[in-house]
Amino acid sequence: MSETTTATSELTSQYAAQVAGDLERNVKEQERISAEITALQEQLATLQHDNAVLVTMQNALGIPTAPVEPVAAPDSATVPAPRKKSPAGSGTGRQPQAKKKAAAGQTRATGRKTVGKKAAAKKTEATKAETAKTATAKTEAGQPTLVELVRAHLGEQSEPRSAAEVADALGKAHPERGIKTTVVRSTLEGLVAKKHAQRTKQGTAVFYTASDAAEPTTASEAEDGPEQGR
Repeated sequence: MSETTTATSELTSQYAAQVAGDLERNVKEQERISAEITALQEQLATLQHDNAVLVTMQNALGIPTAPVEPVAAPDSATVPAPRKKSPAGSGTGRQPQAKKKAAAGQTRATGRKTVGKKAAAKKTEATKAETAKTATAKTEAGQPTLVELVRAHLGEQSEPRSAAEVADALGKAHPERGIKTTVVRSTLEGLVAKKHAQRTKQGTAVFYTASDAAEPTTASEAEDGPEQGR
């Protein structure tokens, strides 16, 4: 028991001596650093005073030099706030350009469509004018009009004829004129309206016959009829 107690006492004494020595060194180090800090603060204060004096002298001499700001103390230093990232990412600046390009493309497409429609309308008008010139030339050359052909054909028939039958017969008799059924039907309806022909209906089919009271077609009436089939 005595040996154990003796060993413990010796170990405690060693630790106590070591702790006391460390504590003494720590206190001395604090004193040394505090003295250095005090000296540095005094030097800094002296430099700041000299800087103020030099700036005053510089201003008095009229030297146009930007004043040098004094260095801030370490305690007053502030950390700048972090930059905020753009929520739209790096592609934010490209979106307006893409929209402008899309709008420009749509404008060009609309312009092309408008030009195309105008060109088609001009072409249609030119075709109609050419057709009218051709029809006028045929009439001046002494050829019968489509109204005259239709009336003459109905007058030669003993039975009612449909528009398709009349168009087929006239097309075979005058293949160079390109007579169409729709044009013949319009001509027949015009004759019915002027009482130069009669219309009868059998079921869904419509037939036409020459009117007994029909008078010879005048020049003005011939001009009123459709000229597309000439």
